[in-house]
Amino acid sequence: MTNPAEAGVVADASSAAALGASAAAFDGAPTIAAFDTRLLRVPLTRPWGADVTSVGVIATHVVRSDGTEGWGFSWTPQIGVEAVHALLAHDITAYAIGRSADPGSEWLALWQHLHEAGGGGITTIAMAGLNLALWDAAVRDAGTSLSGFLGAQRESVRAYGSGVNLHYTEDELVAQVRRWVDAGFDAVKVKVGKPDVAEDLDRMRAVREVLGHDRALMIDANQRWELNRATRSLEVLADVSPAWIEEPLRADDLYGHIELAQRLGASSGIPIAVGENLHNVFRFDDFLRTGAAQIVQPNIMRVGGITPFLGIAGIAAEYGAAVHPHLLPELSGQLALCLRAVPGVPAPMAEDVEDAGFGALGALLDDSPVRISEGLLTEVDHAGLGIRFS
Repeated sequence: MTNPAEAGVVADASSAAALGASAAAFDGAPTIAAFDTRLLRVPLTRPWGADVTSVGVIATHVVRSDGTEGWGFSWTPQIGVEAVHALLAHDITAYAIGRSADPGSEWLALWQHLHEAGGGGITTIAMAGLNLALWDAAVRDAGTSLSGFLGAQRESVRAYGSGVNLHYTEDELVAQVRRWVDAGFDAVKVKVGKPDVAEDLDRMRAVREVLGHDRALMIDANQRWELNRATRSLEVLADVSPAWIEEPLRADDLYGHIELAQRLGASSGIPIAVGENLHNVFRFDDFLRTGAAQIVQPNIMRVGGITPFLGIAGIAAEYGAAVHPHLLPELSGQLALCLRAVPGVPAPMAEDVEDAGFGALGALLDDSPVRISEGLLTEVDHAGLGIRFS
């Protein structure tokens, strides 16, 4: 088994090779000449809750010593965006100027430099802002797109409809699922975690009635349960045949997930999916090594950018675990196109939260680099990452 410190934290161009990608080699010659950031608030068409009516974005811009420019971003829905911006504007900028513009070779050094502020969370979210801008510059300098740079493994990826909908009435939830079915999705994900599991079951049965039995239904508890409640709830919700249960317990509770995985393995067999709130490669390795999760969903922002994402995907491939990137389909969809196929492991899927894409929200300077139609994500011609904020 690959050491996670080697496979995931460094995760330079060799990580792309581990994914079966044909990444161009970085020569490491250019350095970072300038780096700037700006904080934006992007209003949500469909609020994710009474207190989540917008998402925070820190748009980033790098200029290399050879004049090549790159654009990236950091992102957090609600909490900590000002702290992320401050870390980028001060500590990361001061550290980065004059150092190598290779998006792989400098990642570990920056992570170690910031580590006393935390090995994950605000630190890695902020690191993504620099990492994405450096990748964008490298890919633009090569005159191609990210999938052209890494090597696309497929022309499209399956997308699934997703929503922040626990606060929806049952009628509103059913209407949302009908919209997804009408749009051609053959898989959807909805929230569970009502105070009474009987209400969850009623809602899921109504959803399953719309979906039929040929479409996949995934459920997401967003860390709302503890071990025994999760066990009881999933015994009940097994009635609707969930394709996975996402974040049934607090993401920090490794041993709770190990025990729950054993209980589910002896009963319904529902797979556990985690990753939205795991912030570094070591935690992904912990969950996979111990059998606590069968599916991983790294969020490119929260793990620190494309560099560690590639390492995490490489480790997941070794364990035979499926990788379905979390949120941000404009970027995660591009990477899903590049993940190599692993025999016996489902192909990656892209998550499409209803009316929450940056393109749909009017936040981008250019057209979205991806298109989702009839349940499939494909690329639109673009340079670099194709994500610049207006």
